[in-house]
Amino acid sequence: MLNRVILMGRLVADPELKTTPSGVSVTSFRIAVDRNYVKSGEERKADFIDIVCWRSTAEFVCRYFGKGSLIALEGQLQTRTYQAKDGTNRYVVEVVADNVSFTGERRDNSGGYGSQQYAGNQSYSQAPQAPQTSQTPQTPVSYESGSAADFEDLPFNDNDLPF
Repeated sequence: MLNRVILMGRLVADPELKTTPSGVSVTSFRIAVDRNYVKSGEERKADFIDIVCWRSTAEFVCRYFGKGSLIALEGQLQTRTYQAKDGTNRYVVEVVADNVSFTGERRDNSGGYGSQQYAGNQSYSQAPQAPQTSQTPQTPVSYESGSAADFEDLPFNDNDLPF
């Protein structure tokens, strides 16, 4: 069986970090995910999806994301039922996220750009580039200044195709 969900959207409100009685961190929040199709003459519609993060992933989300932040996440779709205070049974569908990341570049406190992704207990970051000490601007690398001799023709064999 396969149960994987990949979403990208904006947080509807600031996430709030909570702790279970056993000391486990948890946060739940909602994201707005735009639909791809727009009927002519109508505004773009969005789906509002409930997300739950546990442990260090919850701490990561609460530390780096706020209302309106663009977030990408991967997780599993989960359903559950519970009894509300008024005695009615409620049915909930939510995504339990286990991989959360920023989308695109994010400006950090040092003035540089970096990107971070969080999956389980691993955190990845790209350090900002050190400022250039030379006063002359460097020419960006471009393939326009190259020649055909810079590239090599590879032999083509139909037997090498995987399909």
